[in-house]
Amino acid sequence: MKGLGIFLMTQPEAGEEGGGMQTIIMFGAIFLIFYLFMIRPQMKKQKEQKKFREALDKGSKIVTIGGIHGKIVEVKENVVIIEIEGGNRLKIEKSAISKEFSAEEFEKK
Repeated sequence: MKGLGIFLMTQPEAGEEGGGMQTIIMFGAIFLIFYLFMIRPQMKKQKEQKKFREALDKGSKIVTIGGIHGKIVEVKENVVIIEIEGGNRLKIEKSAISKEFSAEEFEKK
């Protein structure tokens, strides 16, 4: 371990000065790239999803994250009641709604 301590305490040779600043710049660049390609798109997607869920109204045809297709019968603050095939009704959280479903979207696939 003595050799390691001596190695860490050595002075940088000529031409190696400013290594600390380069490291800081490199970490800053990595963080910027991570933000632009990972964090920012995810935040944008979350905002769009929240806006979609707030705009839901009676009569919209939706698909839940579990794959259940239904039509909204009643909208409350955090809960919606959907009617599925056969006239059955389900009470689900708004956060469980994945997307709006229409006949046009079904025909495209």
